[in-house]
Amino acid sequence: MASPEIRIDQLTGARVLLAPGRAERPDQFGLDPWRPGASADCPFCEGHEDRTPPEIDADRPDGPASGGTGWRTRAFENLYPALAPKSGGDVGSGGDVGSRPDAAFASSADPLLASTRGADPDMFTSRPAVGHHEVIVNSPGHVGSLARLDAGQLAIAVAAWRRRMLAHSDAPYVQLILNQGPDSGASLEHSHAQLGATPFVPAAVARERERFNSYRERTAGASLLGEVLREEIRRDDRLVAIDDEVALVCPWASRFPFEMRLIPRRPSPGFETDEVGASMLHRAVQALDSLVEGELQMNLWVKTAPRGVEYFHWHLDLAPRLEPFSSFEMATGVDINVIPPETAAAKLREAIA
Repeated sequence: MASPEIRIDQLTGARVLLAPGRAERPDQFGLDPWRPGASADCPFCEGHEDRTPPEIDADRPDGPASGGTGWRTRAFENLYPALAPKSGGDVGSGGDVGSRPDAAFASSADPLLASTRGADPDMFTSRPAVGHHEVIVNSPGHVGSLARLDAGQLAIAVAAWRRRMLAHSDAPYVQLILNQGPDSGASLEHSHAQLGATPFVPAAVARERERFNSYRERTAGASLLGEVLREEIRRDDRLVAIDDEVALVCPWASRFPFEMRLIPRRPSPGFETDEVGASMLHRAVQALDSLVEGELQMNLWVKTAPRGVEYFHWHLDLAPRLEPFSSFEMATGVDINVIPPETAAAKLREAIA
């Protein structure tokens, strides 16, 4: 690819600029390699259970008893939450969610929903940020990266993510994320995921849901992401790896260099109710780790079906942090990617085990 291109993400309709020529621009700053070390003060390490909020979930092979050591994964409420539980209730009954089934997709706090302009319109309405914000520690040992976990350990961590998401099945939406490294937004280096059970469906997720439904109606039942995946497998230029359960691709409109998307081959609405993908995720993070200097810094997120949505196709996205955001992305919502996904996929195919 010699000239910049505009591509449109099939799932969201968002535009992305692919500009490989910008990879050659001079850079006097760069991103410093991240090299985490052991920390005697880490609150997430085994033996420091008293330094976190009370445990709400743990995987202990020797029994379900809470508290103390011997765990493989451990979860607790975030000490610095973005969402707070409702007193005397839960996220499913508070916030800006009404009684209608689709109320989680809209809010009475939105001034554009008013049918007429009142004499004194309230343009500054807010609602309590009711919900749950949890931390899920992926390993008792002090590891900074998912790439430092073996396949079995990562499968145990993914099972914990799913278990905690299921625990909040009454929430309108449950978002699972992982920030890895200081440039990703993480504040502690010990590997951990975070869960946000929100009283609304985020606009980006609602947009995907709308496009899934629209495509399904126009094609008499076909899955939008399923059709995209079938074509990616046929074309093969952005396919990184595939097995009997899932495929790994660099998306057509990749927003970030070396972004990858893990997609179940059988359309399934909820990540939390499925069982596939952990093995391929392990291969993906190992491949990314082999391509970067120092420890891998990345963001990982899951798109899953909102509550009550029957037709969806979950996917897991991960993107290494190789480029900082600029004012253009912030001003327009349009990302600039300097590594075309075809180039990234070719390098990742060489690196993946």
